[in-house]
Amino acid sequence: MHVLDIIQQRLNQQFFLIAGPCAVESKDLCFEVAEKVSKLAAEREIPYVFKASFKKANRSKDDSFTGIGDEYGLTILSEVRQQFGMPVTTDIHESYQAELVAKYVDILQIPAFLCRQTDLLKAAGNTQKVVSIKKGQFLSADGMKWAVNKVNNIGNDRVWLIERGTTFGYQDLVVDYRGIPVMRDLNVPVIMDCTHSLQQPNQSSGVTGGNPGMIGTIAKAAIAVGADGLF
Repeated sequence: MHVLDIIQQRLNQQFFLIAGPCAVESKDLCFEVAEKVSKLAAEREIPYVFKASFKKANRSKDDSFTGIGDEYGLTILSEVRQQFGMPVTTDIHESYQAELVAKYVDILQIPAFLCRQTDLLKAAGNTQKVVSIKKGQFLSADGMKWAVNKVNNIGNDRVWLIERGTTFGYQDLVVDYRGIPVMRDLNVPVIMDCTHSLQQPNQSSGVTGGNPGMIGTIAKAAIAVGADGLF
């Protein structure tokens, strides 16, 4: 059975891992990360999915790094997939990207800010790839059932949900761990995004802050309440 089917049916005995560089910056970096993390995951019998954004389309500042070119970035992701034999995921931001990006990766990720965009969800679902949807920082866990339904209703039942925190004031996020079992009740794998849930957004510098010292705490708490995967 393929690793994605094992994850979808929640048959794995422990959590799976999604990890990689935030963005595709170079082939060397992606290969280095994929090689090191896949080795560590294999030693611990943890299913591993490689993730990197081929394009960062939601930066705060206009002069922030967004990518090395769409086609080049996607080609590198495809090469990671072929070289290391692991599933690969990346995020899409517009409906027209779904069909193209699906040729290069196994899983299409929907960003949190776009998790209610019907056309985007349906375009991703129509590829019959796994559609991994980040819960919006502005939504309840229960509210994610509508995003799942949009993909399911076009004949794709391969949906994952990602918890990435809830807006707490203007410059912070908090994690409500009750949301993990609520989303699991939708009969989908639920992943805890341990790093983005610790972001401190809307900084005056235009660069998002964070609290990396709490990653371990977020991860362990998520597993304790039943998360299927860590990101």
